[in-house]
Amino acid sequence: MLDISVIQTAADQYTVQVCDEKSSTVHKVRVAKADVQRLAPDAGAARLIEESFRFLLERESKESILRTFDLPVISRYFPEYEAEILSRFS
Repeated sequence: MLDISVIQTAADQYTVQVCDEKSSTVHKVRVAKADVQRLAPDAGAARLIEESFRFLLERESKESILRTFDLPVISRYFPEYEAEILSRFS
């Protein structure tokens, strides 16, 4: 089972640690307030990032996730991302 930890490090920056029984990865993620308002207005940034990582982990290993990225970049690799995230928070 995977554990996802999201810690805010600056106004729009977060450190995400993904751990399983064998190893962990650390990721730096930026998310603008406007993206939080558009994708998960009632959930907040940390919850949006956590759910975004769940989305990614359904499609790739934790080791394949970029180490540093802006949250909207996910849509470049997975065009269904925004629609899926919106449905998870509706």
